[in-house]
Amino acid sequence: QVQLVESGGGLVQAGGSLRLSCTFSGSTFSINNIAWYRQAPGKQREMVASISSGGSTNYADSVKGRFTISRDNAKNTVHLQMNSLKPEDTAVYYCYWHYSDSGGYEYESWAQGTQVTVSS
Repeated sequence: QVQLVESGGGLVQAGGSLRLSCTFSGSTFSINNIAWYRQAPGKQREMVASISSGGSTNYADSVKGRFTISRDNAKNTVHLQMNSLKPEDTAVYYCYWHYSDSGGYEYESWAQGTQVTVSS
């Protein structure tokens, strides 16, 4: 059974930093793409950052230069380092994992979400 556990959300003042972490547990053959999404009240969920199995990263324009996604393959953990936070970064943040089993079947899994609140 796959489980994703997030940590690191909280309240921070504008200009501050937070680091989110998401750990994957369960059996899998390969982990493909990992991403962080966020959803603010009244808005659609949006992709914030992603990292491929090869380490290629992609960021939303709104967070480029401020957020950094990284992965620790040995620990099945992905991090999102968020610097220079702005009030508009306030949202629930979700990590998302796309992985495959030994039979080549692909799966998606979402974490429970962690609240990030940036005060002005």
